Amino acid sequence: INCCIHLLPNDLHRQCFKCRGPTHNDQKCPVCKGGNKIPLYTDSKQMKLLAVLEVRTDHSESWNGFFCLRKGKLCSLVFGLMIMTLVMASYILAGAKHGLLLISSPFHYGAFASNPSLMDNESLSDMKDHYLPSKMNVSYVKDYPSIKLIIDTIISKIEFITRQRPDLEELRKQEPHMFSVIPNKFLPNSKNPCWYEEYRGNTTTDPYATNSYALYSKHFRTIFDYLRKVFWNHLYHYKDKHYRLRCLPHFYIIGQPKCGTTDLYDRLRLHPDVRFSVTKEPHWWTRKRFGIIRLRDGFRDRYPVEDYLDLFDLAAHQIQGVLQSEVAKERGKMNNIIIGEASASTMWDNNAWIFFYDNSSEGEPPFLIQDFIHAFQPKAKLIIMLRDPVERLYSDYLYFASANKSVEDFHEKVAESLQLFENCMLDYSLRACVYNNTLNNAMPVRMLQVGLYVVYLLDWLTVFDKEQILVLRLEDHASNVKYTMHMVFQFLDLGPLSEKQEALITKSPASNTRRPEDRSLGPMLPTTKAILKDFYRPFNTKLAQVLFDDAFLWKRT
Repeated sequence: INCCIHLLPNDLHRQCFKCRGPTHNDQKCPVCKGGNKIPLYTDSKQMKLLAVLEVRTDHSESWNGFFCLRKGKLCSLVFGLMIMTLVMASYILAGAKHGLLLISSPFHYGAFASNPSLMDNESLSDMKDHYLPSKMNVSYVKDYPSIKLIIDTIISKIEFITRQRPDLEELRKQEPHMFSVIPNKFLPNSKNPCWYEEYRGNTTTDPYATNSYALYSKHFRTIFDYLRKVFWNHLYHYKDKHYRLRCLPHFYIIGQPKCGTTDLYDRLRLHPDVRFSVTKEPHWWTRKRFGIIRLRDGFRDRYPVEDYLDLFDLAAHQIQGVLQSEVAKERGKMNNIIIGEASASTMWDNNAWIFFYDNSSEGEPPFLIQDFIHAFQPKAKLIIMLRDPVERLYSDYLYFASANKSVEDFHEKVAESLQLFENCMLDYSLRACVYNNTLNNAMPVRMLQVGLYVVYLLDWLTVFDKEQILVLRLEDHASNVKYTMHMVFQFLDLGPLSEKQEALITKSPASNTRRPEDRSLGPMLPTTKAILKDFYRPFNTKLAQVLFDDAFLWKRT
């Protein structure tokens, strides 16, 4: 096959084999006839090629040669460009995450919207619209001064103002059904608050058919199946009527989460005179009575107070057995069994108020959980377990964060949360920001505000006497379990234990310790720890003053 070449300039044409010389004429040249084409010779032999490569005489078309590359080479080129693009994108994203880029990362939460109407009128789906993109770029150590300025602003706005306690009639208006069920007096021969309630059902009636705990949880279904079987055996018959014993807890372990409440619960339940609800954390006062399972999932039907009281039926059966024993009837023996409840949300979680209570003042909730508990149980006892708030926050992050956990991620979330808290403090009071449901849900790091222990404690002290509240430290409990358990026994007026019983309670292994996979992450960054210590310091100082105990400064941790 003769390979013909479209010649570009004439001078190139003249250099071709057999076409040289000043007298050359294209029209007369036998080789060049046929549109300025010549066969290509090499070593005096005509080449046989499988294709024809044409180089056109038009200069504007000279680029066409570039596009005539073989398909294999073209695909390789495209593939190489794609790989290069992916590598560059990966580098950019990694740099943005770790604060290594010279430009600010756009992936940050923004400022808290200072709009009072948000507190009363907006739905859960609208909340995120009030958080605008942030200009803050977190880069660990080098950003410490800027974060310190945020903390200084927060501290300058702190005011511990005594809360006004609502009167009883206001509480009745908010929860009329609850007040119709729970009496204002309890049985005089029981240490635990109990009373008899008339049961109007018959032998074919299921007393737990509508219990929300049983309907929404398989765990509760098993327990209630047993309660159904023994229910009629524990009814009290008097003048052709049936009565069931109802009880509330004598004491509450009210907080805080990730502070050792599970371990305290597991040890206390081993005491022969202590009973608990059928589950450690019913979360009724703070969530279920508002129809909240998880706030991000919205609301369900509200759990009535009867559903909550059902959780204490097992303990009530045992108390009833003591009250109806022959010894008790003859000698007037006192029931010493007490019931406890250990929802670690009770102390701090008032997130639902904004959806149910009107008449808020300056964004502060008009009613708190403790107002209602005190209305029914003015003599209730409260146990609080605390730990260094810096370590509590990190422990909470490790336990509840679902993916991509790292000390760097924790650092960024802390910095972003502090910025949100600062923006709230610029427009609202400390109490409003602590109880602000919108702000708490927007926090990148979960429950930063839970470590502000003194804010919650002061509000509980507006309704309960100081002698009714026992505050413990997890650090003391971990180093000397026997000592802290003796403090709890004395606080609850529990009877003496045998050596065997005491050993069982105090020598049991710790509950709910950190998971191995979380331990592998190691401690938080030193810079993060310094930032959090600065943030929590004024609150710890106030807490130590209220409790007259410098151990709550957590200087050694």
